[in-house]
Amino acid sequence: MSIQDIIEGKKEWRAHMARVKALPQDYRVVYKEIQKYLFKVGPVELTEGTGLLSGIIDLFEEGAASGKGVLEVTGNDVAAFCDDLIKDSKTYADIYQESVDKEVAKAMKKITDKKK
Repeated sequence: MSIQDIIEGKKEWRAHMARVKALPQDYRVVYKEIQKYLFKVGPVELTEGTGLLSGIIDLFEEGAASGKGVLEVTGNDVAAFCDDLIKDSKTYADIYQESVDKEVAKAMKKITDKKK
């Protein structure tokens, strides 16, 4: 990653956060909670630009423009809303689980090979 990429990434992030700040307060609060949730759960594509998060802002901007409250857009269970957004996404937990499964399989193979 070059310095130019880092600078461009920061510019994109600042523009993204400016969009968040322009949302009504209830939308901002829910957006920040969604962001925290997604950073903890760790869908892999979350680190690839701001695609998923920008999509959420798009949805929120449309909801706010039509006069809807944020929970009318997400539903009352915001975590379920997030889970639904990433249900088909690979998470860092999935990647870690796969690596653990591979290591266990290797170890078990060594054990069974020694018994033969």
